[in-house]
Amino acid sequence: MRIDLARLRKIAGKRGLSLNALLAKAGVSKTAFYHLVHKSSVLPASLGSLAETLSVSPGVFLTEKNPDVAKIRRILALTDRVVAGDPKLDRDNVRLTLLLLEEEPVRRLRRSLTRGRKSDLHR
Repeated sequence: MRIDLARLRKIAGKRGLSLNALLAKAGVSKTAFYHLVHKSSVLPASLGSLAETLSVSPGVFLTEKNPDVAKIRRILALTDRVVAGDPKLDRDNVRLTLLLLEEEPVRRLRRSLTRGRKSDLHR
């Protein structure tokens, strides 16, 4: 994982801090910050200090290079928002529906037809 620099700048800006001011206030050196942004591994102490200075959780400005992991995180976050709006909804059904909606319509149709054929076999 890496820090999403654009997200971090936006959060700092909302709190009236420039990136240099944030680093100084958090006690994070520019060298450590460079590694946070440009390397795949994150230094936990610096990351925690940045998050604490901004009063947010560290996950707010982290990004995932793996597109599958990013997709899963996005779907889970959307599932949380949908279920929060209507607590009677089944979380798993919402998640599966959102996953299906991500697929191309033709692929979705093929999967539905395959499931339909399998359920006919079990009768």
